Amino acid sequence: MLKHLLDYNEGEEFDLTLLVKNSQLRQDKKGKHYLLLQLADKSGAVRANYWQAEPEDAKRFETGTIVEVAGLLEDYQGRDQIKIFSIHPVSASENVDVSQLVAGAPEGEKQMRREIGQFVAEIKEENWHKLVKYLLKKWDARFFSYPAGKSNHHAYEGGLAYHTLTMLKDARGLADNYPAVNRSLLYAGCILHDMGKVLELSGPVQTKYTAEGNLIGHLVLIDEQLVLAAQALGIDQESEDLLLLRHMVLSHHGKYEYGSPKLPALLEAELLHRIDDLDAAVNAITRELSATKPGDFTLPLSSQDGQRYYRPKKEYQ
Repeated sequence: MLKHLLDYNEGEEFDLTLLVKNSQLRQDKKGKHYLLLQLADKSGAVRANYWQAEPEDAKRFETGTIVEVAGLLEDYQGRDQIKIFSIHPVSASENVDVSQLVAGAPEGEKQMRREIGQFVAEIKEENWHKLVKYLLKKWDARFFSYPAGKSNHHAYEGGLAYHTLTMLKDARGLADNYPAVNRSLLYAGCILHDMGKVLELSGPVQTKYTAEGNLIGHLVLIDEQLVLAAQALGIDQESEDLLLLRHMVLSHHGKYEYGSPKLPALLEAELLHRIDDLDAAVNAITRELSATKPGDFTLPLSSQDGQRYYRPKKEYQ
């Protein structure tokens, strides 16, 4: 059986092909450079320090590089860290099974397709139903394989679809609890809100921002896709149906300082923003807790304003 990174215990040595999931050139207290790395395979990611790094090493081991690593797992402040014995980039001529380096969503693609399809069927407003089905079909392969982020929330293969699905489940509970919510509009917004990431990101392996992602961003990209879809489907460009759905995707970041061009001005838009924020936060916190030993705190989470979270010693029911 093939052994992956997180299958090793503390003190065990390994020699593995890994992916540089994140790489940052930093300085220690003495002013010497080192690389703070996240090395990963499909089982997960572990941090490592590459000491006495030169500036050119930041290029050699940039994010997305496939490397051969000899090292061992050790404990650092209550969580695993890799002590590197040797590390070098894998040449393009070497036959690497990239699928073994990329973590996947907790649910399989087939299951996510089925569940998201059930939510699509519950979108009763005809134009919203048509637009959602059209864009899901257009971007099908990318939507169900792409991550929802480069390095933070749901940054794994299938993460975009999984993020969408968990948001839809949250939306269903809110719509059940609050009769004033337009379920069809909220579901459509959940499905479309991050679909622009199929254009913003390069894919699930060695994920980078595309030129469109850097210059335009996923909010505006999906708004453009909505307009193009409406044209293809013969939906009136001036209709309120299209206007409301465009507002949902353009306002879902919630605040101007978060990159939102508009603030939520619909009940459903406000809920979409809060559901999106909630799901991203839960994903980030649970990911860090899973890498933290019982009885310890996580490292500070930048996405949560530096807050640290405690993992209880006991597994409570």
